[in-house]
Amino acid sequence: MIYFYRIILKMHTSYDRFIQHIYLQICLAKGLKVGKKVRFVQVPQFGTEPFLIEIGDETTFSNNVRFINHDGGQNALHFLEKYRDVRTFGRIKIGKQCLIGADTIIMPGVEMEDNCILGAGSILTTSMKKGSVFAGTPAKFICTIEEYGDKLLANNVMYPRDLEDNRTLLEAFIKENIPRTYKPVK
Repeated sequence: MIYFYRIILKMHTSYDRFIQHIYLQICLAKGLKVGKKVRFVQVPQFGTEPFLIEIGDETTFSNNVRFINHDGGQNALHFLEKYRDVRTFGRIKIGKQCLIGADTIIMPGVEMEDNCILGAGSILTTSMKKGSVFAGTPAKFICTIEEYGDKLLANNVMYPRDLEDNRTLLEAFIKENIPRTYKPVK
C-alpha cells in the first residue's frame, strides 16, 4: 500500500511541477522579469498583470506567494458617476537575494530592496529598505537582516555537516538532539 501511495504522490508532484513550469513560461512571455538563479519552492501567483513585476537575482520564494497588481475594489465604485473611471495599478519590484516566506501577499506599488526578508503569512503594503525584515498583517519592520542573523546564531542547531548528504541520518540526529524547550508565554 505504501508503494502505491508513493507512486501516486510522485505522479501528482510531477504533474504539479509541469503545470507550474507552463504557468511561469506564460507569465514570462507576458513580460514578467525574473533574474538569475531565482528559486521557487512553488511558483507564485503573479496576478493578472505579470508584466508589472520585476524579481532580482538569487531571490527565493516559498510556497503560496501571491502578487496583486491592481485594486479590484474599484469595481464597487464604478456605479457612482464620480468614480466611474477609477483605475488603480501598481508595479512590484523585488530586489536581489530576498526571501519571501510562505503564504504571503505582495500588494501593488511596493518595492523590496536587496537582501530583505518577508516573513510567512505577511501582507506587504509598503516598501522595504535594503537589509530589512518585515512580518505581519500588514507587514511591519521587525529588525535588520543582521539582527535577524544574530537571533538565528543564538538559537543555532549544530550538527555534523556530513549528515547533510544523508537525509535519514540527519533527521535521526535532529530528532534525538533537539532540546525540548519552548518559547515562553508573552
